Parts: sequence; C-alpha cells; structure tokens
Amino acid sequence: MTPPRLALAAAAALLLVACSPLPPQPAAAPGAPSLRILGTAAIAPGSEWGGSLFGGISGIDSDPASGEFLLISDDRSAHAPARVYTARLALGPAGLAPPRITGVRLLRHASGQPFAGARAPQPGMDVPDGEAVRWLPGGAQFLWTSEGDFARGFGPQLRAAHADGTHARTWALPASFQPAPHGSGPRRNGTLEGLALSPGGATAWLAMELPWRQDGPAARHASAGAPVRITAIELESGRPLRQIAYQPDAAPRPRRLPFGPELNGVSEILSEDAHHLLVLERAYAAGSGFAARLYRIDTRRGSDTLVLPGLRPGNHTPTPKTLVADFAALGLAVDNLEGMTWGAPLAGGACVLVLVSDDNFNPAQATQFIAAEYRPPGGGNAPCGTTEASP
Repeated sequence: MTPPRLALAAAAALLLVACSPLPPQPAAAPGAPSLRILGTAAIAPGSEWGGSLFGGISGIDSDPASGEFLLISDDRSAHAPARVYTARLALGPAGLAPPRITGVRLLRHASGQPFAGARAPQPGMDVPDGEAVRWLPGGAQFLWTSEGDFARGFGPQLRAAHADGTHARTWALPASFQPAPHGSGPRRNGTLEGLALSPGGATAWLAMELPWRQDGPAARHASAGAPVRITAIELESGRPLRQIAYQPDAAPRPRRLPFGPELNGVSEILSEDAHHLLVLERAYAAGSGFAARLYRIDTRRGSDTLVLPGLRPGNHTPTPKTLVADFAALGLAVDNLEGMTWGAPLAGGACVLVLVSDDNFNPAQATQFIAAEYRPPGGGNAPCGTTEASP
C-alpha cells in the first residue's frame, strides 16, 4: 500500500512520452487476420511510483470488471522486491490516453515474506524474474511466471497469487523444464516468457522464449534456429496435456555492433479462443534495435512433442502459423514488446489488443503501450479472448 502523499508525488513524477501521429497502415489481405494500430503512449524511463523505480514491465492482463490492467515487473535488482502494478488505460477518438498507474502490490513467497532481490538473496528462496501474468476466473487470484534463478539452482516457476500478491500455489513443472548439465534443458533467460489461459481457466499454455539447448540454436539473422516449445498444463492436477513446437522467424536485422545479442524468440502468447493462440515474436539485434511480429496458431495442429527429448528435423511437425502483422510494415517503431492482453472491445464489438514493452530500466528505452484493433481470419469480430478476472 502506497501512502497517499507518496502516491501523489509519484504520480506527478510519471513523465509521459508524447504520442506521435500514426503512420498510414497497409490494408489487410482479404480473409487474413489483421491488426490496425489505434494509438500509442509511453511512460518515460526513470519514472518513480510508490517509492521505487517504475519499469521492467514484462507482462500485462486486464480485469474487465474494474477496467484496470495488471502489470508485472521483472526487476531483480535493489529497485524494489518482485511486484505487480495496477494501471488504467483509456482509448478514445484521439487515440490512447497517457497510462495512469493506480497501485503496486508486492509478490510474496510461500513463506509469506516478500521475495528478496538479487543483491540480498535469501536461503531457500528464488529471486524471481517475473515475465507473464494472467487473472484466474473470478479475479481473486492471478497466475504469474518466473524465468528462474539458474545461478542459485532454481528453474522456471509457475505460481498463483491472491489479488493482494500473497502466495496461493506453486506448480511442479515437468523435470524437462529444469536446467540440466551436458547441454540440455532450457536456456538461462530464455524460459517462461509467455502465458495464456484457456477459456474457463482450466488450462494454462506456457511458452518458452528460446529453444531448449538440446533442440538447437536460437534464431539469428538469416537463420531461424530451432523451434521453441509451448506446453499446455492442466491447472487442477498440474499434469502436462500437450506440447507443440513453434518455429520462430530468423531475426529480421543483423547486429551493427561487433558484439552483443542478435536473436528472435517468443515474448508472449494470448488465447483467442479454445484452440487458437496469438504468438508475439520479439527480435533484438545490437545496434539495430527491436522488431516484432504477431502470428496466429491452431494448437490442435502439429505434433505433440511432450515425449520427445530432443527436436530434430523429421521427428516432429511444427505447428503452422499465420502472420497477423509485422509491426515494421505498420510503420510503427516498437520497443522491447513483452506483454499482450485484450482490452475493452470497440463500439461494434471489434477486439482490442493492448501490448506493453519492458524498458529494461535503460534510459534509452521507455515503457511503450500500444492499442490495436484485431480482426480474425475471415473478418468480423473475434471472441476477444479469455480475460478471466470477471466472474
């Protein structure tokens, strides 16, 4: 809980980056899914809220009952303990209004204590790297993921928290999700980046950002690399139900510096309906910046890869994907897009996607919010997804 005086001062310190006019956008191909940018807004780096530095926003979900958005920070430093923010966004005729942060809640370990930061870790407690968040039905609890604390022996985590951030449940993920010696298992900082919830909330889809080490290399410029794994977990039992192989694109641009990252991976997933996911691919190349593409997949298609210890050409069929939008083709310069959720539908029922970026607490970046109209294949209106906070 933030003291009122601190909250007012913090709100005044949230300097907002002005929105620029949206560029002309290409028409969608007949019958294809499409995206149309409605507005953008941003929170400047270095802004404070509730006595801590705001930033590192890696996941977003909406509560249609309250109209608020839930934002998870991946901050592992001394800025503040692991936390979620609440915020309000308004889309009007002039586009997306400046975001308004309304609160912050600390995430707590099963012991009841707030998670410690990387500079003062506690025995038996991981330092979370929060990446995705989804409300469970009823709005009393939300799911959240951590990429893990590999240096201290903690693998990726799927947890549920009560609305106030206190611990509700931890799922035991399959052994294959844990870091392992001899070149197998997930890559550090490349694990549970995406989280989607099925209609009704019985199943959670967990998306790796990068391929498991035994499956092959990550995507780079001119090379798509190996597939990433997206796994369905039955929440009641914790049992894995199905796993599909998703093939990212090659990174669209090469790095311009002699060293530094050059990669592309899955940064978020979102349920459209019972069988379709939207998949956000986010690329970065040192000196060339960020890029993003949005795809749509049918989770019933492609091989079930749960029992495959390694993915090799010929031993599986990746799930086919359909391009929804290349943000570069829409004329929009994107930051480090990591979160995606459904917003309130437009008048007439058209679906609104809301995306958010992680500024990495980097003065050269910002927390970018994007609102876009989504049209499914064949036109018309989609079910607008599975936001689960409302009863």
